[in-house]
Amino acid sequence: MSILKVFLEISLICYKIKLMADTDNKNQLFELNGKLPPLKYTIPLSLQHLVAMIVGCVTPAIILSSLAQLSPEKSVLLIQSSLVSAAVMTLIELFIGARLPLIMGVSFAYLASMQAIVLGFGLAEVFGAQIVGGAVAAILGLFAKRIQKLFPPLITGTVVFTIGLSLYPTAIRYMAGGAGSPDFGSWQNWLVAGLTLVVVTACNHFGKGLIKLASILIGIVVGYIISIPFGMVDISNVGGSLWFSLPRFMPFGISFEFSAVASFSILFAINAIQAIGDISATTMGGLDREPTGSELKRGITAYGLSNIVSALFGGLPSATYSQNVGIVSTTKVVNRKVFAVTALMLLSAGLIPKFSAILTTIPQCVLGGATVSVFSSIAMTGMKLVSSGDMNHRNTSIVGLAAALGVGISQVTEALAQFPDWVTMVFAKSPVVVATIVAVALNVILPKEKTEEK
Repeated sequence: MSILKVFLEISLICYKIKLMADTDNKNQLFELNGKLPPLKYTIPLSLQHLVAMIVGCVTPAIILSSLAQLSPEKSVLLIQSSLVSAAVMTLIELFIGARLPLIMGVSFAYLASMQAIVLGFGLAEVFGAQIVGGAVAAILGLFAKRIQKLFPPLITGTVVFTIGLSLYPTAIRYMAGGAGSPDFGSWQNWLVAGLTLVVVTACNHFGKGLIKLASILIGIVVGYIISIPFGMVDISNVGGSLWFSLPRFMPFGISFEFSAVASFSILFAINAIQAIGDISATTMGGLDREPTGSELKRGITAYGLSNIVSALFGGLPSATYSQNVGIVSTTKVVNRKVFAVTALMLLSAGLIPKFSAILTTIPQCVLGGATVSVFSSIAMTGMKLVSSGDMNHRNTSIVGLAAALGVGISQVTEALAQFPDWVTMVFAKSPVVVATIVAVALNVILPKEKTEEK
């Protein structure tokens, strides 16, 4: 009996040691500079962040490659470059820039302007404008705290709202099959798009955990499967794609055009302010504190400089991903090494052209059905920011006039026909530029009401 007692005591001690080790490993998840937790914790948490952002990261590249009528090889290269750039930019922010748990990826905020630039000039002008815009953001990073005062939630909310509005036509065109497609507007396209949207909405509102987070990805997979019997999927180019390839230097060329540079400079300034908001939300939601001045400075400066490098290797404009910030606030997991694993997963996907080639086979109607919910959430995020303050006469005038002029001019581009072409490109192709200028100007000029002053 004494031997059995000793054995039981030893077993109990071993169990307590294991329990303490597991507790210590779990606690590492909630430490910014903690060691890498065991893979049983790290892999699912990293995969969660990857699933939440990868569709948004590759969709702009897919849309632009179709709009620019790139060859299958060039389309694959554009997607590959965007994935690799997003991974590298994430690693830069994690360990050199803000040094906070942030995920970077291609931003929809630039999509409307990129479409206008591609149609008006070409893809090379997008990367030229990105270089200048990145420089603007890097300079603004040096004065992040001071500039933040010009963009309170009322202004950033108005800008984000107009970004969402500007993307609605893109989603509808894709739901109908994509502009220029021979079956544009067919019932088959609308059926597949509608079913994709239903799946995304159902997963988003009725799903829990990973199903809810991966609602867009699940919707695309289901829509993709449904579209196969309709003959919408062409995988002929997948077989010829390589299994491994490194990004190329200036694969699409770089060219500078004044109107493209002007519009991107404003957009990068706006996104620099949004990055301040994302950095603040990350530290407050995950670390229960405000970001330090050096974190903001390093984060915004790194955001600008890394976009310059990204443009040189064919990566589209990137920004901090708010959905991943939301995951941080929900889970409280802030260990940077967990996010580094996400970046390495993203990098691996980018270095495999065959993976990018598979993404190019997604029918446009499926993308439209999946992204229309993303665009609507962008607009509603803007409305939440706007409504976070008092909606008095002054504030409603700012929001209403900024949105009216921005959206109105972009819908009636011929209204600026008597002006030089660059004026039309800067102010009429996307509502974001006009809305931002009007909102900031009115916020400075219009007198504040007494409640706001208090």
